[in-house]
Amino acid sequence: MASVTGRGLTGRPPLRFSTQTLLLQLGVVALVVLLTSAVHGWLTYDRLGREAENQALTLARTVASDPDVRAQVQQISALPGTPPAAELLAGPLMAAAEGARTRTGALFVVITDETGLRLAHPDAERLGERVSTDPSEALAGKEVTTRNTGTLGPSAGAKVPVFAPGSETVVGEVSVGYSTETIGQSLARDVVPIVLTAAGALLVGLLASFLLRRRLQRLTLGLEPEEISTLVHDQVAVLQGVDDGVIGVAADGRISVFNAAAQRLLDQPDLTGTPWAGAPVPDRLHALTRADAAEGDAVELVAGGRVLVASARKALHGREDLGWVVMLRDRTELQQLTRQLDAVGTMSTALRAQRHEFANQLHTIAGFMSIGQHQQARDYLARLAATGPLKFPVDQAELLQDPYLQAFLGAKGVEADERGVTLRLGPETLVRGQVTEPQEVTTVLGNLIDNAVNAAVAGSAPERWVEVEVLDAPGTGADGGTLHIVVGDSGDGLPAAGPDGIGADGAEAVFTEGFTTSERPARAGAGHGLGLALARQLARRRGGDVRVLDPGSPGGPGAVFMATLPGTTAPHQGRPAETAANGTIPSERDNDA
Repeated sequence: MASVTGRGLTGRPPLRFSTQTLLLQLGVVALVVLLTSAVHGWLTYDRLGREAENQALTLARTVASDPDVRAQVQQISALPGTPPAAELLAGPLMAAAEGARTRTGALFVVITDETGLRLAHPDAERLGERVSTDPSEALAGKEVTTRNTGTLGPSAGAKVPVFAPGSETVVGEVSVGYSTETIGQSLARDVVPIVLTAAGALLVGLLASFLLRRRLQRLTLGLEPEEISTLVHDQVAVLQGVDDGVIGVAADGRISVFNAAAQRLLDQPDLTGTPWAGAPVPDRLHALTRADAAEGDAVELVAGGRVLVASARKALHGREDLGWVVMLRDRTELQQLTRQLDAVGTMSTALRAQRHEFANQLHTIAGFMSIGQHQQARDYLARLAATGPLKFPVDQAELLQDPYLQAFLGAKGVEADERGVTLRLGPETLVRGQVTEPQEVTTVLGNLIDNAVNAAVAGSAPERWVEVEVLDAPGTGADGGTLHIVVGDSGDGLPAAGPDGIGADGAEAVFTEGFTTSERPARAGAGHGLGLALARQLARRRGGDVRVLDPGSPGGPGAVFMATLPGTTAPHQGRPAETAANGTIPSERDNDA
């Protein structure tokens, strides 16, 4: 069945679509030329016939208006009979008719009496006989033109009545005709331009059809309609069914493909058909398709509040350049999971260290008890209860009443401590509510702290520290509260103004994708120059912002960043956390209350 379908009932492969189109065009061109030539030939033939009829009518009028002809016809019509053929042959009417026929080249000039009997005819044997065509209209006084076949063959002619001299009495008629064979000869002379024109039109049509066939093959890349239809279905199924963004840039610089995933990742409408150079996409995407760009290189960028990995490759079909294909992959969730995993790992390390501290504390209590120092044991336990069972290297952590922020900043404190940096909370810190958007808060706060730790480590100040101030402002209605975050460090500040620096006036440059002053990221696997850009996009998407309050100065203190995150906190629904009186972090039971 497959062979019959693919090759036809004759076993031969079907003609290609371009070949079928060519043959169809050639057939249409040939048919049009043939019909046009036929119509033109018929119109020419009809025109020549009308000209012959008018010429015959003019000649017939001339003969019929001759006074001698009128007098002779009246005289013969008045006789009781028709003169013999010999007498008519030698008579003046025959001489006048033949003279007119010879001068004009007519086929015949015939004169009859009032009954239709021939008084003059080119064929002497027909004299005295009745005419072969109906003379009634001319004998009734009307002039008529005719095309008919008589005794001398087919002709185009005219019939004109002959009136008696000085009266309106019809005494006969004059019939003049020109041979249609003469018309055909004239048509044969005129048809030569028609044939040449038709041949030229057919040649032009053939050439145009071949050029159109080549263009069709070039536009369709030699594919058949069935193959194109299959490709369209496959394109829709693949491009709309994948989670990766796909952008196709044609060779002419226009966007040919912009699938739903690309619209979602870049937060843009369908840009299909728009010029790629002016498309509202990040500049780093434009850079991937430049002539000097290295094909296949992947770059990280921030768009629509997401961290994306983009790469571009040339699209080729044989030797034909079809443009570029840009692929977009979302790494936002992966980075969030990586950050959460880092936090879990940090907490695990802190708990392992705390386990050893617990063991030492228990040994101390056991020692007091074994030597009978019960009061010292009770005092030691009181101090432990006042400081809490878990202690993070974060100064004034008791100012945070949200357990999520306590845990996150505690983990960050452990991580900073490992790098020789002290993480502390500023005196203005006060969070009375609970965080409702922990992922966005930790993304913004974590990026600011990571950058600050890197700056403190790279700074020239002998004391390395990072100070964080967090303040929540209650919201109105169902909008939620606003979280204000200020992060400063002991580093050397932002680069000074100059050709390679930014200074206070150019602080916005630090939020540009790819901008970094660190030789390595704070976390393994994190991209350079994306943290601040991502943090600002997340904040602005919520109606807030991230900005530079102070660019800092060499030798410290370093830069100060401020983030505003509206709608990220809410009042505590359960029992409030322990106050600063004991400085403890709420237990798991308290969090569930």
